[in-house]
Amino acid sequence: MPEKPPLEDKTALVTGSTAGLGRGIARALAKAGCHVVLNGFGDAAGIEELRREFSALHGKEVVHHGADLTRPEDIGALMERAAAINGAVDILVNNAGTQSPWPRL
Repeated sequence: MPEKPPLEDKTALVTGSTAGLGRGIARALAKAGCHVVLNGFGDAAGIEELRREFSALHGKEVVHHGADLTRPEDIGALMERAAAINGAVDILVNNAGTQSPWPRL
């Protein structure tokens, strides 16, 4: 019997994962066998397509929660949703950030 990958069936929550680096991290975790919770803003249809793509490619549950991480009540709901998948969040990647139009000094 083949050995199970070390991340198989772990639940990974990646904030800021609907684009850029977070998206790449989420993809790698799904490929490694994790159930993935995507978080971030963007076009609803595009996020749904991303969610379906990750799930189909890797055969794991992939969900999206659009929590605004500046709102504590949203963070609580995000954590509850993520923990509901497998009983706990095993991997947390705090990748979310903001971009400012102001130049750096």
